[in-house]
Amino acid sequence: MARRLRFNGTDSKTGGCPALHEDIDTGQWVVQGPPLTEPQDLDQLQHFNDGEVAVVVTRELLVDFGPKEINRVPEIIDQDEFANLFKQFRYTAWHLECRRGYASDREDESYSEFVETGKLTWDLNSEWSTNIKAQTASGKHVGRVRIVDDPPTTGQLFLLAYAQCNAATGEDVRNLWRADAERLRLLPEDFWIFDSRLVALLNFDEADTLRNVELITEPAEVVRYCQARDAAMHQAIPYDQFAAQVNATA
Repeated sequence: MARRLRFNGTDSKTGGCPALHEDIDTGQWVVQGPPLTEPQDLDQLQHFNDGEVAVVVTRELLVDFGPKEINRVPEIIDQDEFANLFKQFRYTAWHLECRRGYASDREDESYSEFVETGKLTWDLNSEWSTNIKAQTASGKHVGRVRIVDDPPTTGQLFLLAYAQCNAATGEDVRNLWRADAERLRLLPEDFWIFDSRLVALLNFDEADTLRNVELITEPAEVVRYCQARDAAMHQAIPYDQFAAQVNATA
């Protein structure tokens, strides 16, 4: 089975090597760089065995993008702390949604209405909508990209319809086909980025229920999520145009 590798960073100014990738499942690291090939150099290496390859990387790569702890301890925040992030951010808040459905959506009365009638109602005076309207009215940017399967799941169709509510609060809402997300090597992680300086990683269980929210502030990690945001935004389609594509193939 192929490894699930997550790009962590490079100090190359042209997007090449050297670079670091993390094996999500094992915690191992893959170092990418030019091989050390001179026999006299190889003779100086200790504990070097047949079949092993030495690569050359800069010190900056390891300092800037290597793990800082042997055993990483996640920083979990509670729901109140998470909610406060949407009131305290200064410039931008951006969300990537990767799941095929969310338990919180299925528990909403409007979800049942949508499944039965294909129609959807929403409350622009809810606490969430009121806050986002206030944030965007003050000049702050709030946006999201939702990844969608082909064909879309019921949960994804529900959110595609709900995008009208998101947009009414001032959000920039876009969609991206999952095939394009995979081509861009976006990992199936749901997260919010606030002011390009901290990440709230949303961890779900197999029933699509939010288990916890993990706060990430390590600069190299935050940069990786910002790079995923940039790639997704470059390829994503405004929700209304995307909905027209979905309807045309229905």
